[in-house]
Amino acid sequence: MDNEQKGKKIKSGKLKEFLRVLKFVGFSVSAGVIEIVVFTLLNELIGWPYWPCYLIALVMSVLWNFTFNRKFTFKSANNVPIAMLKVAAYYAVFTPTTTLFGNYLAETLGWNAYLVTALNMALNLSTEYLYQRFVVFRGTIDTNVKKEDKANE
Repeated sequence: MDNEQKGKKIKSGKLKEFLRVLKFVGFSVSAGVIEIVVFTLLNELIGWPYWPCYLIALVMSVLWNFTFNRKFTFKSANNVPIAMLKVAAYYAVFTPTTTLFGNYLAETLGWNAYLVTALNMALNLSTEYLYQRFVVFRGTIDTNVKKEDKANE
């Protein structure tokens, strides 16, 4: 392979990764909409404290986000239960940390619950992409690509 072909391959790889990030952000935004709608319904209509509203809304958005990102963003043929366990490991750390800290900010310090939720969502977006890209789907990205997709590359 000559230098020109290597350069094209590198540019193609960078474009592919940029598009992967855009897809992840798009699905994360849709998961964020689900999270904020569920949070709002529980917070405003039921009047629960911060932590159960946040926890239920987070679980709903995680299920949505994992399903679509596995299939469309990372196109992974990875073993689904193993991938889900890896995501569960991430959330075993993320969830209690953000639930306790978010509850402290909202209930003890009086921060706006929606601001706290938005901060948690931004933290989740950035750390979850890195975790899924380099841990959950490492080595299995684009292993579930259809034949027609491969022909278009």
